[in-house]
Amino acid sequence: MRIRLLPASWWAGAFLLVLYRAPSWAQNPAHPFSLEQVMSSPFPANLVGSDHAGRIAWVFSAKGERNVWIADAPNFDARQVTHYAGDDGMPIASLKLTPDGRTVVYARGSEANSAGEIADPSSNVEKPLQQVWAVDVDKGQPRLLGDMGCDEEGCEDIQISPNGEFAVWAAKKQLWIAPISAKHKSDAKAKALIFVRGNNAQPRWSPDGKKIAFVSDRGDHSFVVIYEFGSNTLRYVSPSADRDLYPRWSPDGTQIAFVRLVGKQMKQPLIPQSPLPWAIWVYDVAGDSAREIWKSGPDLDDSLPLITEDASFRFAARNRIVFSSEQDGFNHLYSVSTSGGNAALLTPGKFETEDVALSADRTAVIFSSNQDDIDRRHLWRVSVEGGTPQSLTHGETIEWTPLEVAGKVVCLGSTATSPAMPYVVTSSGREMIAKGALPADFPASQLVTPKPVILKASDGWEIHAQLFEPKPERPSSRPSPALIFIHGGSIRQMMLGFHYMDYYHNAYAMNQYLASRGYVVLSVNYRTGIMYGRHFREPKDGGPRGGAEYKDIVAAGKYLQSLPNVDTKRVGLWGGSYGGYLTAMGLAHDSDMFAAGVDFHGVHDWSDFKEEFPADAPDRDDALKLAFQSSPNFAISTWRSPVLLIQGDDDRNVDFSQTVDLLQRLRAQKVHVEELVFPDEVHGFLMWKSWIRAYVATEEFLGRELR
Repeated sequence: MRIRLLPASWWAGAFLLVLYRAPSWAQNPAHPFSLEQVMSSPFPANLVGSDHAGRIAWVFSAKGERNVWIADAPNFDARQVTHYAGDDGMPIASLKLTPDGRTVVYARGSEANSAGEIADPSSNVEKPLQQVWAVDVDKGQPRLLGDMGCDEEGCEDIQISPNGEFAVWAAKKQLWIAPISAKHKSDAKAKALIFVRGNNAQPRWSPDGKKIAFVSDRGDHSFVVIYEFGSNTLRYVSPSADRDLYPRWSPDGTQIAFVRLVGKQMKQPLIPQSPLPWAIWVYDVAGDSAREIWKSGPDLDDSLPLITEDASFRFAARNRIVFSSEQDGFNHLYSVSTSGGNAALLTPGKFETEDVALSADRTAVIFSSNQDDIDRRHLWRVSVEGGTPQSLTHGETIEWTPLEVAGKVVCLGSTATSPAMPYVVTSSGREMIAKGALPADFPASQLVTPKPVILKASDGWEIHAQLFEPKPERPSSRPSPALIFIHGGSIRQMMLGFHYMDYYHNAYAMNQYLASRGYVVLSVNYRTGIMYGRHFREPKDGGPRGGAEYKDIVAAGKYLQSLPNVDTKRVGLWGGSYGGYLTAMGLAHDSDMFAAGVDFHGVHDWSDFKEEFPADAPDRDDALKLAFQSSPNFAISTWRSPVLLIQGDDDRNVDFSQTVDLLQRLRAQKVHVEELVFPDEVHGFLMWKSWIRAYVATEEFLGRELR
């Protein structure tokens, strides 16, 4: 997604958010493993299933080579379906299986930037495209269904018809349809399904395949719309001046549930946080009537949980609707009857839920959470009507993306020393799927297990962190240099193991590598991050409203300086995106504490995002002033520590101008600054060699400055 300040109470929050040269020490036995080894595991994503066929599919990205894999119940023996070769910068997204499991459908290529350009960091002279493809699992030959070219990161949304014959997706503000089956004419191309004013997305097929519900966004309001095949007119579902989102069909197709978020109000102040009240409505298709069945309260905690609601909002069995709410300050799952009434809290406690799936019969919710293990994820099951949640996994493992196929729960998972892989959950734990895909020389036995740490910031906030310490067999005659790693987002959480997002899976591997090189590394889950409650994630003085989360980085620095094995004069920072912002904040405000830093595509001036500050806001000037004061550029005069700036110049999350501008300011300050720029690369680098080169440059720069 493009970096942008989120509406109302969210604008302070999150930014969702070169040739390789082998280092001279790569063959030195004093260094137990190389960067390439710890970055070599195939990263799994897009896990999907087909219960009718007892089949699962996922995408493996192995050193930048992305391919679709499948495995079949009950043994889940894995095999590769597609055979794309090379580190080509072409991501695969929105993977789907047809109901019979015989065909996989996916989007290949990156989304478009604001100029309509598809990213191509490979320096290929041919124009890149983002396209939709289908592959028959038994044949493995891709068939082009049509172009996509959606215009936001993560906007790929392919939906398969119930009979598996057609695919629908959103692109260029309209819905497109294409036949999937090879029995259709080979020259059949994708075409616009209909023309509707506005930005149209979120298509959902009715269970009988005769209708499609979707959202038509008109800017300050949006509608749920129904298109029926063979009809020349559209049906608008209870249109209003509010914002209707997330249409979901009932299992029998007689009803549609949707979320109604209050419409945008003009001339609202920016500095105080504003709530986002919302409600759940149910529409009777035959009667063409809708009614409200549940309504949030008016307070900040009652706001629509934008991070998780789309994935959590499900039409379950027994006339129940599952949804997320933070009404008690934590992101929990609830369910409510389609006839209305009180909602049942499904997940009580001081923890948060994240990934959500329904059981095959829709009578239970399978979800991931950090219940009883705050810096990991485990899987749980609970009835859609409520009751005591049942733990499916526990211990020092981490699990995410659950789904049920052929009576088995499968997921993705990792540990502190083993990378992300697909698993089937068993009564005694879990069993790895596609174990043969792991490189034989992946250095699992040489990795360290990070220790959980709890810090106290100067204003009393409790901050969680993970401490990576070099293995004791590495003798040292003096205290070690130390680093603080700062994740991006900022709505992220680093865990006590390999992460479920590729960006942070890479960062975790890099922290392991830095520890093997003799650094003490502290990875900090600063405020504005997820899984510690809404008040932690949305502090009133966070981000452009005051940058209070920087206090957590200072607390981390002081903690490292208190360790007897750390050299207090050799503490550095590194991080990307929001982590780049906080790295720059540290170097600008506290060069005496932080001796050097590596800033990956960081934000350096919040006030530069002027388009995110509505012109009619009564406190716009004050908000812009506060945003600048909350930025590294505000303290540029006290920045003395050296820094390495790294960014791709086709970054769609943080404008490249943030790096261009900071570079000139640092030169004027006569600060030692180095730069590594990747032409045509995006925010989360698309090429494996970009990550390798960036991390090699990071380690070499820190080695020069801190060793």
